[in-house]
Amino acid sequence: MQAEFIPVNIAVLTVSDTRSAADDKSGALLRERLLASGHLLAEQAIVRDDIYAIRAIVSRWIADENIQAIITTGGTGMTGRDGTPEAISVLFDKTIEGFGELFRQISYSTIRTSTIQSRAVAGVANGTFIFCLPGSSGACMTAWDEILIHQLDARHKPCNFVDLMPRLREK
Repeated sequence: MQAEFIPVNIAVLTVSDTRSAADDKSGALLRERLLASGHLLAEQAIVRDDIYAIRAIVSRWIADENIQAIITTGGTGMTGRDGTPEAISVLFDKTIEGFGELFRQISYSTIRTSTIQSRAVAGVANGTFIFCLPGSSGACMTAWDEILIHQLDARHKPCNFVDLMPRLREK
């Protein structure tokens, strides 16, 4: 028996000192992709590259029981202002090690050894999945089209993140 699609409430956060709603290509791409897939946009925001500002928004979202997943874009590079992994990783109850590994493996076919510069990470915090993606729209497209569209779909077998959602807050 085929499982039914279950829409996920997803928040999207763009981390950037320079982007606005008018030119946020990566945030727009993620919004369009998740809505086209049948998911719900719980909230969308842009925040400056500041670990405390990033952490404040993500903390608010993980405290909101209506938000089931968060996708961030930007701030995963290695420059002095890139701090998304540092801002968010400390919030994780569990890290999803395979996400970053798989993202870099898939990216290698397109950007070759430049994928080594990606610090894409993912984890679970307070029962909420969090995925931190690079800021390029190409990287967001890769992450959504090759990983997230499948793992955020209850019909994907043998396993997916949606099946785990009811059990994420178990003690």
